[in-house]
Amino acid sequence: MNKVFNNADDAISDVHNGAMLLLGGFGLCGLPENCIAALVKKGVKDLTCVSNNAGVDDFGIGLMLKQHQVKKMIASYVGENAEFERQLLSGELEVELIPQGTLATRCMAAGYGMPAIFTPAGIGTEVAIGKEIRNFNGKDYLMEMAFDADFAIVKAWKGDTMGNLIYRATARNFNPAMAMAGKITVAEVEELVEPGELDPDHIHTPGIYVHRIFQGVNYEKRIEQRTVRKFED
Repeated sequence: MNKVFNNADDAISDVHNGAMLLLGGFGLCGLPENCIAALVKKGVKDLTCVSNNAGVDDFGIGLMLKQHQVKKMIASYVGENAEFERQLLSGELEVELIPQGTLATRCMAAGYGMPAIFTPAGIGTEVAIGKEIRNFNGKDYLMEMAFDADFAIVKAWKGDTMGNLIYRATARNFNPAMAMAGKITVAEVEELVEPGELDPDHIHTPGIYVHRIFQGVNYEKRIEQRTVRKFED
């Protein structure tokens, strides 16, 4: 099976209207920038996007929100995107906010082939409305379903042509869990190498989970919140 694609346009060419996407990243770190740009260019619509956050107005998933390509956003934090806020308050965008750990574990459950998990997170809050609650050993747990995503789109530092991936520093956030969970997993990497060039002990995502891989270009190293202090002599 040839997993190597020429570029992001080819790798996401069959993402269809109404698809559910898992998109790796945390803040502005570890985002599949090339694939997001290709999705914007393609103009696919009515997407359900699962990500830790919704990016900012001019970067990340924020670019897709600006083009009204996202029908529903499932995330744990959305506080840095004014367009997201506007669409939410106007009723243009469906939003499901879930605890960060629950989001990660629903991804892992999908990767493990588990249909659901039970978690105490969200009990007694709006998160639990309409969901099944079971009691184990005297404690209530909320049933959360594993994600059933059409595509997982992730970004890694290095990868080989067999799909083995290594993430660097904070970019090793939701990417490994999401890479396991998609029916089709697309990985973009900063450096693509031949099999055998990666140290097996350093591989975070085995190639068995990755269906498509390509070497990305023109990555930005953005800082989401820059805090400085005055220089004192």
